[in-house]
Amino acid sequence: MIKFSQYFNEWLYDKDAYYANYKIIGKEGDFYTSVSTSAFFGGSIAQDIINSIETNTFNNNTTIVEIGAHHGYLLADIIQFIYTLKPELLKTLKFIIVERFEELRKKQKEYLFESFGDEINLIFVNDIKDLKLEYAYIVANEIFDAFAPTLVYTKNNVLQEAFIENHKITFKDTNDKELIDICTQESITKGEVCLEYKNFISTLNSNIKKFEFITFDYGDRVPRNDFSIRIYQKHKVFPLFQDNLDLKSLYKNSDITYDVNFAHLINISKELHLETSFKTQAKALIDFGILDLLSMTKEKAGEPTYLREVQKVKTLIELTGMGDRFKMLKISK
Repeated sequence: MIKFSQYFNEWLYDKDAYYANYKIIGKEGDFYTSVSTSAFFGGSIAQDIINSIETNTFNNNTTIVEIGAHHGYLLADIIQFIYTLKPELLKTLKFIIVERFEELRKKQKEYLFESFGDEINLIFVNDIKDLKLEYAYIVANEIFDAFAPTLVYTKNNVLQEAFIENHKITFKDTNDKELIDICTQESITKGEVCLEYKNFISTLNSNIKKFEFITFDYGDRVPRNDFSIRIYQKHKVFPLFQDNLDLKSLYKNSDITYDVNFAHLINISKELHLETSFKTQAKALIDFGILDLLSMTKEKAGEPTYLREVQKVKTLIELTGMGDRFKMLKISK
């Protein structure tokens, strides 16, 4: 019998696990992301990077870091829009991808070299512990939902946590003080709690003198006090506690994820004296200037291209869909 958090990590990160090998994202894969929806997602982040440099938050030799870059599409979109909007920055900016899996690093290197050749200064590291930087703008799309959670449930006013044996879930009373303290502080009685978040943010804080860290993910600022954990396979969604769910057949052959408790991340950041900004994806992308980029496209590329891109951007910012379902958290030091 093992803790559910260990089972989750093995599901996604073992040598034969779901994320260990390249996965298609989009129509042919198991799920969509904002990156696969529109290049203007990365374009709006590029706009924010340029604005940070123009307002002297960062200088023009800042390092742009992506953590968990998958194929490299997001970083490529960011670089392409920087080239379009402020091409001289590509001569001075540095780029880093943090990627633990060799197969994914190979895909990323190939794609970015095909896209930009030797025009960009790009290196790879295996872990955020390897980042030792003065200044950095860090991007991590949908990363915190891939950190292993502990599943908790309160029974008779006693906090329990989930364990797994033969792909079956059981709950047992917990004596984990850190887990109990977080649940008390965050008023969590049922759901997912991640004990890995603090180490992640603390490592960035220790290793980088000045940074802006930006992430987009599904979740909210208040705990649901219910289980959101679910499995995606071929665009079908299976709640983890669905009756008669065959976990054994889904294990390592599908994506497993959950809603992020942004209040937990914000409280950790405050404890480390870091500043935070929390917004819906729609508001964040509009504030970054995504609508200005669309106007520029209409002027330079013409009406047909503009109308195609408008439909994609609408998907990103619709309040009945991704625009509200996804949230942005920026952590600044």
